[in-house]
Amino acid sequence: MERLIQADGQPQYGIFAAPPELINYRDFAFRSPMGRRLGALAKWRRFHQFQYFGLISEQLIGGCALANLSLAGIGFVYLFHPPSGRMIERQFKLPLGFGTRFSQRPDDGLCELRSGRNLLRLENFPSPKEKRLLVELDDGTRIDACFSEVEPVFQPMCISTPAAVNGWVYAQKVAGVRCSGEVRSPLGDFDLQRIDAFAHHDWSAGYMRPETHWNWACLSGLAAGQRVGLNLSCGVNETSYTENCYWLDGQLIKVDTVHFAFDRAQPLRPWRISSHDGQVSLEFEARGLHQERLNLGILASNFKQIFGQFHGVLRPPGREAVPIDNLWGFVEDQYVKW
Repeated sequence: MERLIQADGQPQYGIFAAPPELINYRDFAFRSPMGRRLGALAKWRRFHQFQYFGLISEQLIGGCALANLSLAGIGFVYLFHPPSGRMIERQFKLPLGFGTRFSQRPDDGLCELRSGRNLLRLENFPSPKEKRLLVELDDGTRIDACFSEVEPVFQPMCISTPAAVNGWVYAQKVAGVRCSGEVRSPLGDFDLQRIDAFAHHDWSAGYMRPETHWNWACLSGLAAGQRVGLNLSCGVNETSYTENCYWLDGQLIKVDTVHFAFDRAQPLRPWRISSHDGQVSLEFEARGLHQERLNLGILASNFKQIFGQFHGVLRPPGREAVPIDNLWGFVEDQYVKW
């Protein structure tokens, strides 16, 4: 598919075997809930985009995100060292996105944030099909990590869904892929291939609900001799279709709707995550979290990304169950108004 928005100004909806080449949101026939045609200013104001790259291993956990919220450009990066419990993190908020740039090509583009001597960059390459994270901070921290969706072959989750009465969301998810590169930081120096690191990735954009909330879970690692990745959500991207799935050795297996049971006031207490079709039954034990709060009236966010370990079972149809034994990953509890 070359473009997500069709000639009639409407997006294509569904789960796709391959991503669109371009999220051509400027061609969207955007209308108010009462049917009034909206112009370029409204299209700019309501279009939001974010990209996330996560690192998972027993020696190092990391996450980096960039978000274009029209009125602000936002980025964060953190690293957590499980053996010692030490963590470093940085956050950046740039008015009107000055110092940022965002490509609307999920598999062929560059998104970055620059603030002083700090750089957060996410690059997507079409040939070979790779994703790369580059972080350079003014304290000397440097992350250079990448993964491939070609060798071995990997099937990403590519989904487009309606959102509220007049919007839509395109999301592209990857989990359960091996990661290479290096990290230099106050926590130590790490060769990502040597510590058997895995990666996951999220590329999302569209006209999302003006006020929304979601929970999300992701894990990556080895289980029962297979590369396992998991991507589950509740509250977003589930109008007509859902993004819920897991991967076994790169093969995507679809999952029905899921339920997250947890204590919002105490998010470091155990979480339970289960799917309606019985394929997923997991518990999550938290080991730490990255959190942010922002309240500017017209923009607000209460964001908690918690990292820890999963245990439980996956039950793929027609195959042996896959035990999940203390695999590292993430859960998320997010409220946002934009």
